[in-house]
Amino acid sequence: MTGTRRIVAAVFLLPALVLLGALVLYPIGYSVYRSFFDQAGTSFAGFDNYTALFTDDTILTAVKNNAIWVVFAPTVATALGLIFAVLTERIRWGTAFKLIVFMPMAISMLAAGIIFRLVYDQAPERGVANAVAVSVHDTFNESAGYPKARPLPVHPLEKAAGGTFVSKEPIRAGQPLRVPLVGVAPAKMPGEARPAEGAPAASGDKISGTAWLDFTRGGGGKPNVVDPKELGLKGLKIEAVKDGEVVATATAGADGVFTLPASADGAQLRLPADNFREPYNGVDWLGPSLVTPGIIGSYVWMWAGFAMVLIAAGLAGLPRELLEAARVDGANEWQVFRRITVPMLAPVLAVVLVTLMINVLKVFDLVFIIAPGSSQDDANVLALQLYRSSFGTDADLGIGSAIAVLLLLLVIPVMLVNIRRIRKEGRR
Repeated sequence: MTGTRRIVAAVFLLPALVLLGALVLYPIGYSVYRSFFDQAGTSFAGFDNYTALFTDDTILTAVKNNAIWVVFAPTVATALGLIFAVLTERIRWGTAFKLIVFMPMAISMLAAGIIFRLVYDQAPERGVANAVAVSVHDTFNESAGYPKARPLPVHPLEKAAGGTFVSKEPIRAGQPLRVPLVGVAPAKMPGEARPAEGAPAASGDKISGTAWLDFTRGGGGKPNVVDPKELGLKGLKIEAVKDGEVVATATAGADGVFTLPASADGAQLRLPADNFREPYNGVDWLGPSLVTPGIIGSYVWMWAGFAMVLIAAGLAGLPRELLEAARVDGANEWQVFRRITVPMLAPVLAVVLVTLMINVLKVFDLVFIIAPGSSQDDANVLALQLYRSSFGTDADLGIGSAIAVLLLLLVIPVMLVNIRRIRKEGRR
């Protein structure tokens, strides 16, 4: 190039170089410089800020969580993208499926965080994840009918060990049993419950009784008396116990009536704790132990579509004759996938994996929005800690700058691997 052409090239490059220097190089240089000063920025602190990164428990948690993110989030998203890309290639509605999987990419991190904050809500009536967990649990495990029910002091029952209630007097044949309870909101009563009936005279030597909600809505009524508007405790389990052994059991009907055999005479009536245990309320998705995996799940939901699209593009460029030749030679589909498809997709998989690794090192929005205040320290990552250390009433720009430099140092090796790969492909 002549000198004139070099000058012209420099003139055209100058605006880009000025912007690069002002928006990239200067902030990096100033962050490195500021990281060696104290909170006020007036005294030289040396490496004290960097020492704090590996001694402060909160920052160490952020470093540990970032390691978990880098290992699991890109790997899971890439693996799902590969599976989706391979499977959708063979189905009729593959394009529509790809569109659905890719759609979360059109949602901002803020919106995705709000969505998954609701998905992981502890209350099953609001949180989809817990609604599913509770439904599956209740399908295989019978739920308790009256978790807050209890007798009044004037009732013929008293509290015993293990959350059970027992009768104050032994059961006697010919004496109708009374099992009154309170503490159940009428709205929470089973829909099949009917007005309680007084225990009828049992035939033979059998013993009958009534279990009912001893509460009249709107007031009125007498304790230990079955009033007209009081409902039977449908499904309440009753046991007759002698010498610590259950000799008979019964279950109250819709009107609260139950019957025990003659063998219950002289036994103590007991209401087992299963009647009163708290209902299963789902999983604490945003608790200290599951908040990081939960947030990683939301990230995978967003970025698996990105991985799928790139891998599908690489899959479309594979020479089909190699795949067909392998099938003709007797290879099954798993062997073709493992020994031919995946090795030939290795460059594309590397691009996706490296891109997602760089992306997760900077993750901030999802953690900040999804993690509640009580679990935010447990879900902390470096980008979030950078924000927390740099802003607020106790801001320490020295620590914040040191975290920014650490993030830069973590990203550089991944970028160098990516650049090396690009140059290697360019020489082919």
